[in-house]
Amino acid sequence: MSRPRILLGDDHTLVLDGFRKLLEDRCEIVGAAEDGRTLLRMAQELEPDIVTLDISMPQLNGVDAARKLKKILPRTHLIFVTMHDDPAYVNEAFKAGASGYLLKRSAGSELRQAIQSVMDGQCYVTPLVAKGLVQSVISRGRPPVLQDKSLTARQREVLQL
Repeated sequence: MSRPRILLGDDHTLVLDGFRKLLEDRCEIVGAAEDGRTLLRMAQELEPDIVTLDISMPQLNGVDAARKLKKILPRTHLIFVTMHDDPAYVNEAFKAGASGYLLKRSAGSELRQAIQSVMDGQCYVTPLVAKGLVQSVISRGRPPVLQDKSLTARQREVLQL
């Protein structure tokens, strides 16, 4: 099997450098972007197999970027790597088209495992949030959602700019 082509997205250079070092022996790193707008542009140009992204990114947050990415590149797998462990964020990420969700405090080997899982057609959720996600679904009877629905996606985009 060929090495997956990966576009990295995060607003922290140190994180991007760490991901690159962690993955370069098993994946082809096609690029890195530090904001949501650049990530969209690069993804369109490079057509990667996988895009990693963070929820909190400048110019266009990761969830909104994911929605746009899935429209223009429906076959590209999206893996969120973020600090947000609230089940509502996990739910929003998957509703936006995510195939994987990890925390930045996850083990490095977990990112490689998530990449392998999504390339095999499966989803991946870090065990660090899986238990809380399941418990919130059981206790509420439905997936958690973010409460702030007062702004449209376009309004959030303008606000971020």
